[in-house]
Amino acid sequence: MTDNLTHRGPDDRATFFEPIGERSNNESIGEQQDERAASAHSVAVGVGLGFRRLSIIDLATGMQPISNEDESIRVVFNGEIYNYRELRQRLEGNGHRFRTHGDAETIVHLYEDEGAACFKFLRGMFAIAIWDGHLKRLLLARDRLGQKPLFYSQQSQRLVFGSELKSLLPVADLDTRINLSALDSYLLYQYIPHPDTIYQGVSSLPPGHLAIWRVGPDREGSLEVQSYWGCPTTEKRQDKATAISQLQSTLEQAVVMRMQSEVPLGTFLSGGVDSSLIAALMQKNSSQPIQTFSIGFRESDYDESEHSQRVAQHLGTRHEAFVVEPKALQVLPDLIHHYDQPFADSSAIPTWYLSQMTKRQVTVALSGDGSDELFAGYNRYQAARFAATLDRIPGMQSFLAWPIWQRIPSDMSQRNVLRRWKRFSQAMTLPPVARYMQWIGIFHDQQRGSLYSERYLEQLPQRDPLDFVAKYYRIFAGRDPVTRFSLTDLLTYLPCDLNTKVDIASMAHGLEVRQPFLDHHVVELAAQMPSSWKLRGNRGKRILQDAFGHLLPSEIWARKKQGFGVPLDHWFRGPMRELAEQTLLGSAATSRGLFESSEVTRLVREHVTGKFDHAYRLWSLLVLELWFQRWQPDFAV
Repeated sequence: MTDNLTHRGPDDRATFFEPIGERSNNESIGEQQDERAASAHSVAVGVGLGFRRLSIIDLATGMQPISNEDESIRVVFNGEIYNYRELRQRLEGNGHRFRTHGDAETIVHLYEDEGAACFKFLRGMFAIAIWDGHLKRLLLARDRLGQKPLFYSQQSQRLVFGSELKSLLPVADLDTRINLSALDSYLLYQYIPHPDTIYQGVSSLPPGHLAIWRVGPDREGSLEVQSYWGCPTTEKRQDKATAISQLQSTLEQAVVMRMQSEVPLGTFLSGGVDSSLIAALMQKNSSQPIQTFSIGFRESDYDESEHSQRVAQHLGTRHEAFVVEPKALQVLPDLIHHYDQPFADSSAIPTWYLSQMTKRQVTVALSGDGSDELFAGYNRYQAARFAATLDRIPGMQSFLAWPIWQRIPSDMSQRNVLRRWKRFSQAMTLPPVARYMQWIGIFHDQQRGSLYSERYLEQLPQRDPLDFVAKYYRIFAGRDPVTRFSLTDLLTYLPCDLNTKVDIASMAHGLEVRQPFLDHHVVELAAQMPSSWKLRGNRGKRILQDAFGHLLPSEIWARKKQGFGVPLDHWFRGPMRELAEQTLLGSAATSRGLFESSEVTRLVREHVTGKFDHAYRLWSLLVLELWFQRWQPDFAV
């Protein structure tokens, strides 16, 4: 299991085993010990903890699994606890004795004092496992916004868990039957929503949740999953000037805390507001030029290198840029291997290369993820606000659904204004959540219905994939449409898509990425602000400019949202055309019986001939088939 996670922790490894029912003082089994001894421990009935280390803090003594003074509590965790020094001071005052200088030991002693409530005191990103030898229970916990992944499989007498799905695959009798409902959700969202995974027998622990596995006298296990954090749902009445002052100090503190490192550190810099602001705050708190890294494309519609260079010059950073050519698609096998369940966010390609390049220089990088969801940065929030206004006008929905709108010729590009208007107006007759997902989804309901084979439809459980987003949308009832959808994205799209993309791409190269906007103090502050402070006119993130406008050139604040996309539309008509046709129309794909071959052929032909832009749909199907060929080659419905 730990061998499958070597890329996440290339620096060292260790394991701990203990029988259940009696105490054992056996030492950790490291790489140099007899493999037969490790095997003998691994087949015993009891607890086993394994760890791969990426050395960031306390390089000399910070190895895991780590224990308390009497070795009754053992901890392994992936991530960083940024307030560990503050917690350590408190814990030492309570009489705890520390043997190391890292953050992992803080979790051990905090658990001794607080029990299962300890996670709410942690300020960081983490996936944690705690074995309590006294109570014979194991606790799993995941950070509030899902920056670090945590998968588990529950069986009658066993619980197995790990940071990636591939770490669970060596476990005997793991239920790896394909989850057809999760597959349906994937084709809507481009990711698989928690707690589902692609496998029926494996779950993803939701962000902000903990799970407690208790072992009874008969060694039967029981699992309880519960939430330990929730995003604030109500607006806070406060003076705007006070809120701006709080935002300035809280975000800057979040950046400074994430600059703690005993290894080289830098930051991603796209030239957009989010990454530029993080770079500016880093440079403000650094005595020397920080290192910044960006990526670009030959296609000007997708290239931001000019803007990142402008910001780097303004801030005085040491900047490096990298251009991705179409041959970057040679990395597809690596992506399919590391994103070990279907994942169709195509910006994983530039994120992969950016992480690879950044790792050449540093081991830790900061990024600007989370700002769009917190401060209404996506254009779709403008659409949600506009749609809510139109909903109040009698007869407007029928007018917008008038078929004539769909007959108006338009450029096929995804970014074409008229094409966007068609998509907007076509969805106006739907309820808000269904409307929203028709705007941003890959295959909406009608398209999936046409795509699926009769065999797939017959076996597909009756479950609406929209329920995932709808559940979070209901949490924010009473807030305005912009806030409802942006905070819903914060709890769905952000952890399942953006954080997954960044974590897997970066950790594949042994790079740790830290996200200051996702500090829960920043999140809670932003969540309680009215959307009118964030979205004014046709521009979001206004309060960020109010608070930090002096740190960046005015043209950076005035830039339109560009996103971190890739030129899939060009690639599917050029260097990737042959791969797509051979993969999607080949015998391996058609024999699975999932999709109507005629419908897949239509999508390919219409895109190649330029009739329609199906790039994102084709990418979703391509990734799915390549995933099957890598992980489940014999699967068929």
